[in-house]
Amino acid sequence: MAPMGLILEMEIGITGGAEDGVDNTGVAKDKLYSTTEDTQLVWDTLSPISPMFTIAAAFGNVHGVYKPGNVRLQPELLDSFQKNLGPKV
Repeated sequence: MAPMGLILEMEIGITGGAEDGVDNTGVAKDKLYSTTEDTQLVWDTLSPISPMFTIAAAFGNVHGVYKPGNVRLQPELLDSFQKNLGPKV
């Protein structure tokens, strides 16, 4: 990636709702949230290859149509991921 000047965005987890013909409305609610282990695995896998990547972790975010009140964002997860990986960056 770095020799070509590219940056990879690694989206991890499942985004709820429906987008691009994919309907995730029936997935288990816990799958809408990335874990510290998920972000650690991405870091451990990609950082030896290149520093040119970002991690887009799921924190309850939803695309498309959803019922009001069904979305529970947990931005504190993003804070915990940053605290876990921050010293390595």
